[in-house]
Amino acid sequence: MNDGFVRCGSAVPDIKVADCAFNAEKIIEKVREAAENGCSVLVFPELCITGYTCGDLFLSETLKNGAAAALKTILDATAELDILFIVGLPVPHLNRLYNCAAVCCKGRLLGLVPKRNIPNYSEFYEARHFSRWEMGRDENDCVNIDMGLGYTVPMGELIFSCQNFPQLMIAAEICEDLWVPNPPSVTLSEGGAVIICNPSASDEVIGKKEYRRDLVRMQSARLVGGYIYTDCGFGESTQDMVFSGHCLICENGSILSEKRTFSGSGIIYADLDLERLASERRKMTTYGNSAEYKLPLITFSMDIPENKEIKRFYAPMPFVPADKADLSARCEEILTMQATGLATRLRHIGCKTCVIGLSGGLDSTLALIVTVHAFDMLSLDRKGIIAVTMPCFGTTKRTKSNALILAEAYGASIREIDITKSVRQHFEDIGQEESVHDITYENCQARERTQVIMDIANKSGGIVIGTGDLSELALGWATYNGDHMSMYGVNCSIPKTLVRHLVAYEAQMSEGQLSEVLRDILDTPVSPELLPPSEDGTISQKTEDIVGPYELHDFYLYQVLRFGFGPAKIFRLAKTAFAGRPEYPDSVLYKWLRNFYWRFFAQQFKRSCLPDGPKVGSVTLSPRGDWRMPSDASAALWQAELETLESVHF
Repeated sequence: MNDGFVRCGSAVPDIKVADCAFNAEKIIEKVREAAENGCSVLVFPELCITGYTCGDLFLSETLKNGAAAALKTILDATAELDILFIVGLPVPHLNRLYNCAAVCCKGRLLGLVPKRNIPNYSEFYEARHFSRWEMGRDENDCVNIDMGLGYTVPMGELIFSCQNFPQLMIAAEICEDLWVPNPPSVTLSEGGAVIICNPSASDEVIGKKEYRRDLVRMQSARLVGGYIYTDCGFGESTQDMVFSGHCLICENGSILSEKRTFSGSGIIYADLDLERLASERRKMTTYGNSAEYKLPLITFSMDIPENKEIKRFYAPMPFVPADKADLSARCEEILTMQATGLATRLRHIGCKTCVIGLSGGLDSTLALIVTVHAFDMLSLDRKGIIAVTMPCFGTTKRTKSNALILAEAYGASIREIDITKSVRQHFEDIGQEESVHDITYENCQARERTQVIMDIANKSGGIVIGTGDLSELALGWATYNGDHMSMYGVNCSIPKTLVRHLVAYEAQMSEGQLSEVLRDILDTPVSPELLPPSEDGTISQKTEDIVGPYELHDFYLYQVLRFGFGPAKIFRLAKTAFAGRPEYPDSVLYKWLRNFYWRFFAQQFKRSCLPDGPKVGSVTLSPRGDWRMPSDASAALWQAELETLESVHF
């Protein structure tokens, strides 16, 4: 349903302390507003019906009765709305008073969740008024109480499950419950809850906002779930504390939406992806169900709106951090990881020589950069790096010159071997016409290059460093037993969109001629240079004209490998991520998505025999690690979904 998306909200109403009727009116306004905006789950602050700062007024029967009456008013006023919302109020039971979260849907009180951990330190003195919930740990960990609604209501640690949307399983903990060593949300999530709601009253002091943000974000990561945190705001008493209305909606370690502190009343929204969370939980074999006890399951039913617009950000380049400082730090870390992997392998085999086919393109440039860093780690002479340029039919003066300048700038050994003669001899041997520029024409050159550097490696006692990147491996854009093969592939988990930034970072950290040549390489079109240049001597064979834009393919690859999404959902996400880009209308997004799936399935056989190489990110294609796919797998199901997608949209 709706590709697994559920719109959630965090609402801060304008309240008056102890004025339950006024507060009910403001809560109703916010519930209606949220429902109009396609919201399905809405969380209000702790004790919002009365106000958190009532103090000893919580001991008043008048306030407790007023809160119960206000809750009924809220339920009656929202009975026609398809939305589950949580409000806070004091609830008396067996001569005790509990700080509760009331879970409401379509005019019915589904259940009450009492606060487990009652703070009584510094500015907090809740234990003066409220009792800690301490029921026994068994399947009956709840009680049924009469709230004057004409039916009894379960109270305890509860999980709320939507019957017509099984992925939607909701639970709650309240404020301090999150700040303790063992939050209730851990058990609730193990019991099946996917979204944790936290009505809170956390006052603002210097430095607390940052700590709170990290706490909520990381709890969503630990739980592999969604987390909706709603804080008290304007209207609470400032006699001793100030509340800022700091609200957060997080998903598995990422902040999807955040309300600016001291910004008054209002609602923030975000679309949680329950399909994505389910995929993550299934993938993590260490994420299991709790065997301690079963939590009471409260079922409900409501319609989930099909919101066309997705209220969350999708990075068009998920492998590349948007923040420049983060990007620089990421590049430094990745280069170090790549170099460490290669250095470890060289030390293990006692090798002091590496051979690289240096074309003057991005991938071979990155491979050389990594190899230089590895040699420096091991204090090896850079002359042990043999950079081989192998001009042939498609080589341009620009790329050849850049390759030679780059090798010299790094202090590597340089060898220029023109393979034109040997390729022509091979053409003659197999009966290939040089005028026929087919796949044989291209692959003969690629395989000759590999043969040359493999033999040089044997002759020099070294190893061949692979240059192919993750994007090329995904698309099969490599000549089998040609550039597809090496003895250690340093770029095997680096997508093309990131390769560019790694080379740019190296250029930024370099000076003089080295920096200049790296920048020129960055400006050179991506090409295997297997077809003759244009009449003006420039590159005629541009990879992205053939296989499609790498930024699209990298986006598709990330969604397929990281979350297992299907074509229809990926198409929808791509429309969101690339919105406003006139070069990417829906027809173009679909064209290259279809091309991606065709190539991805057809080229698995190349990935099944990849050489070793370091994993640096969460998405890789190593047949020994993250991706195990039979080379004979059928793409029929995915093709059928693509055809359905085409019939609907075009």
